[in-house]
Parts: sequence; structure tokens; C-alpha cells
Amino acid sequence: MRVWFNRTFSSVYTALKLIREADEHGRFTLIHSNANRHTPAARIAHEFHGEPTGLAPEAYVDWCLEFCRLQRIDIFVPGREATTLSNHHARFEAIGTRVLSAATPSRLQLIHDKAGFYAETDLPLAPVAEFRRFENLAEFDAAWDELRPRHAKLCIKPSRGIYGIGFAIVDEERSSAALLLAGVEYHIGYQDLRRGLAELGEFRTMLLMEYLDGHEYSVDCVGDRGRLVAAVARRKLPGAGSGQLIDMRPEIIEATAKLAGDYGLSGIFNVQFREAAGKPRLLEINPRMSGGIGMACAAGPNLPWIALKGFADGFDTVRVPEVRGGMRVIEMPQPQELP
Repeated sequence: MRVWFNRTFSSVYTALKLIREADEHGRFTLIHSNANRHTPAARIAHEFHGEPTGLAPEAYVDWCLEFCRLQRIDIFVPGREATTLSNHHARFEAIGTRVLSAATPSRLQLIHDKAGFYAETDLPLAPVAEFRRFENLAEFDAAWDELRPRHAKLCIKPSRGIYGIGFAIVDEERSSAALLLAGVEYHIGYQDLRRGLAELGEFRTMLLMEYLDGHEYSVDCVGDRGRLVAAVARRKLPGAGSGQLIDMRPEIIEATAKLAGDYGLSGIFNVQFREAAGKPRLLEINPRMSGGIGMACAAGPNLPWIALKGFADGFDTVRVPEVRGGMRVIEMPQPQELP
């Protein structure tokens, strides 16, 4: 069975490696494509192909269809343009290719828009942080006047974004220059922020939120059309080099299962939580593999294998090992020659 992973995040290397380790009978031929021929995943895939650059989303869909036809792809696991591709399952099925999407197109669009996602999500076990959206200085000031009396610290982040880009804790005492010289990351001075927003005028949707200052949890999961098949929760530990703790906190797993059902999640996805006053709060759903997928799999379940084998043959054919709770895990970089 020929399985294609197109251009995506660097975690695809770990996923391909884990699938090959579990595929004792050589059931799957793993194909990866990328515009960068030096990508590490090119070394671990059975086949590697180049990808075009500069294509508009719909043109890229057409390219993917032709690639699947020429390469006789049985299963396509999209990373690049995953939301757009989720609209075209029928076109791929017509040429014999099944597409593994994390959710329906409408659900994926909502997940990527945090303002809409937060407004719609009902999760009593791990409610979202209180937030307000703003697109200009006046809306920011109104949101600040409403939220600041209720919360000791506030933060900002874009409604759409990845990797925490654009996130900052708002510091009311120090300027951005003072924060920079002190080496304080992910902070911005309040007055500097207001001046910058005034200069911008109107801008993309941003969120002003209560800052959650507790432990952060990352839950790597496999879903089957809304059913949570497997989950491994990692608690991030303070201090460089401390690693992460496998912490299967019951209310976090239960909250994750509810999200999987509410959003009809399939394949590999990741859910982020953070504590406030000792209670978990929802941060986001990532409808893709996380960068820490390897650490999660060290605790027992081989999540990329479970997701692929289950999608290909049915989840009744896959054994899900018990999670080794209490493990401390870390990822160690290893140098290697690039192709």
C-alpha cells in the first residue's frame, strides 16, 4: 500500500521512522515530497519527490491529484494545504486515493480561527481562558478595561497562527526595550504595545486574554471520526534539559475525548492545555502531529502507526499499548548527513 506524506512540519521525519519500525511485514511504502531536497525526511522515506513552489491553493490541489494518479497513491496524509485538500476527498477517491483529514473543512477552518473556536467550544472540564478580540486600538482599550480588573496578567496572540508566533505577555511596568535588555522573552511593554497598535490603525484579528500561569500539557492523540482511540499527555517541566513528564491526568484525557467527539477528529492531532489555579484550561487543537510526537510514543503507543494502520485496515486490527504514566522523556538531537 502506497502512502504519501506531502510537505509538512519537521515531525514527519519522526512519524515515518516510527511507522517503518512498526511495519514488520513491509505493508506500507512511504512516500514523502518537499520542495527542499535536503529535508531529513527524504532519508527515511522509501521514496522522495520534489514539490513545486508558488502554486495557489487550488492549483496545488490539482498538482496533488496528478501526483496521486501518477504515483498510484492509496492513502494521502496531507500537511501542506490540509484544510483546502479536505474539501476534495471525492476527487481523490475517484482516482483510488483515500485522504486522511483531521476533520471536515468547516471544522478545520474553525479550529484555525481561535476567536471562533473559543467562542463555540463548551468544555466544562477545561474551559478556555477569558478573552476579547480586537482589530484596532479602541477595541484593545475597551477589552483591556473589561479584562484587566478581573485578571492579574493579560496576554495577546493572533486569532490565526502557529508556533506561538505573535504571543506576548503584556508588562505594565517595563518598556519593551527594558524587557529586551533583561533577556525576557515573549513579553511586551503595555505603552509600547498601545503606541504600535495606534500606528497600525486596523490589523488582523488579535486576542487579549487572561494569562494562564500554570503547568502546560500537550496531548498527542489518534482519533477515528470523533472517537478518541489513543492519547498520551505530556506535562512540560520547568528548567532547560528537564524533559517532560507523561501525566495521564484524568480530566485532561476526558476533556480531550470530548473535543474529539465535538469536532469529529480523525488521524493524528494534538491538544494543548495550561493550568490556572491548579485547574486545566484549553489552549488549542492542532489538527496535525506535534513536534513532540516522538516523546509521546516513547511512553508506549506508536501513534503514527496506530493512525495509519487503523485508517487503512480498521481500528479493530490495531492494538493500542497501555501508556506508561510517570515516565520522564526528552528528545535528544542527533547529527546526520543530509542528502
